[in-house]
Amino acid sequence: MPLPISVIIPALNEAESIGSVVSEMPWQLIAECIVVDNGSSDGTGAVAEAAGALVIRSARGYGAACKAGSEAALPTSTILVYMDGDGSDVVLDLPKLVAPIEAGEADFVIGSRIRGNREAGSMLGSQVFAAYLVSILLRLFQRVHYTDMGPFRAIRRTSLESLHMSELTYGWNLEMQIRAAQKKLRIREVPVDYRRRLAGISKVSGDVRGSVKAAVRILEVLFRTGLSRGPG
Repeated sequence: MPLPISVIIPALNEAESIGSVVSEMPWQLIAECIVVDNGSSDGTGAVAEAAGALVIRSARGYGAACKAGSEAALPTSTILVYMDGDGSDVVLDLPKLVAPIEAGEADFVIGSRIRGNREAGSMLGSQVFAAYLVSILLRLFQRVHYTDMGPFRAIRRTSLESLHMSELTYGWNLEMQIRAAQKKLRIREVPVDYRRRLAGISKVSGDVRGSVKAAVRILEVLFRTGLSRGPG
């Protein structure tokens, strides 16, 4: 019987990869796979639906897509898992990602690419540097130790609801981590494998404009939300 898990995949113009990503789902372990098409012009939604995903549409923005997928998840799903639609996240790692939550040992689990096995070329040096920089700042200001801001993550649904997420762009992942620390959630990191994207160009690191735009937004979230002491 599938576990009460909904997998949520925000996707923007990932028609070349989303079919393979959905097809790899461990269907025996999950209740559903939701692909959130947030403005694709290449038929991403149709490909995902043909592969077996529930497809919904949302406004543009990575965080907006994650939020829409969270709200659309089955009411019986107690764990929400997020991952990217470009094939870089290895869904075979899903069981170890959700295990601490299922065991009652954690509320929020992040898949760390930094601690895991990364395929050559899967992360730029600037991405690794950003992960280390944010880790240092959050350790100083939130007293929490993260090594990554990776997209592959799992959270107890009630815990997500308690965070009152508001970030609708690429700062969603970081906002979740900061608010989780401030709310004193039980946080775990587990190493996960990471591959080069199957096709296409990354919206974040694929060109200078995208990289700068994402970096600026992440810094805005960091300074707005994170550089103040959490409660306690």
